[in-house]
Amino acid sequence: MKVVLLAGGFGTRISEESVFKPKPMIEIGGMPIMWHIMKEYAHYGHTDFIICAGYKQEYIKEWFANYFLHNSDVTFDYRDGKNEMTVHTNACEPWRVTVVDTGYNTMTGGRIKRISKYVGNETFMMTYGDGVCDVDINKLIAFHKNHGKKATLTAVKMAQDKGVLEITKDMAVRAFREKKAMDGAPINAGYMVLEPSVFDYIDGDHQSFEREPLERLAAEGELMSYIHKGFWQCMDNAREKMLLEQLLKNGTAPWKKWEDEVPQNNCSFL
Repeated sequence: MKVVLLAGGFGTRISEESVFKPKPMIEIGGMPIMWHIMKEYAHYGHTDFIICAGYKQEYIKEWFANYFLHNSDVTFDYRDGKNEMTVHTNACEPWRVTVVDTGYNTMTGGRIKRISKYVGNETFMMTYGDGVCDVDINKLIAFHKNHGKKATLTAVKMAQDKGVLEITKDMAVRAFREKKAMDGAPINAGYMVLEPSVFDYIDGDHQSFEREPLERLAAEGELMSYIHKGFWQCMDNAREKMLLEQLLKNGTAPWKKWEDEVPQNNCSFL
């Protein structure tokens, strides 16, 4: 199952770093937060990624273009007029990564619509490129397959300014609205599972996925919530970045379920 990552926004609330790079490429623990998210999915066997890039999209492409080289032992031989490179060992992730320029000012719905040809006619996963979580991906997928609706999102309860969900006893999402201060309702944490039919709910580049498409899915009874009671944290500002850094430094990062040793495999970044 393909994993779609939204990575095209401007990241204005953490502009001290996003002025130089896309927000999902801001590092925690020496690696971009998007890499951490990809490691989460890979831990459950999902290694085919589609990145919806936009703002400073060239940074993402260049990072992945150099990833193999930066994680390998290499000999450069210039003797006798040669220009040869020999790779001895590499610690590169066994991932397939498609980076798509989805436009500079495109809204989230438009970015998702633009990558439909890379997803094809199959169920796919989607999340935001700036939040880590310890949700069990396999249980999330099983929940989605069991209810048979078009969309599932992961819901958590946090006192933050995110989109608010109104959820019925059978876990159906009946409404989607902007959060009011401290109302304690579940919020949309991303980590979605979507059927390809959701592309039909998006009109174009101007549309935010969190508005008309999700609102319409909710109104039709096609949006379900997977309640996650564990860890979730986005990185909207420097304070939240420092929090995630501290969890990694202390060895208590809940989202880090993978082994420290990276598997040695050939890379395929397409």
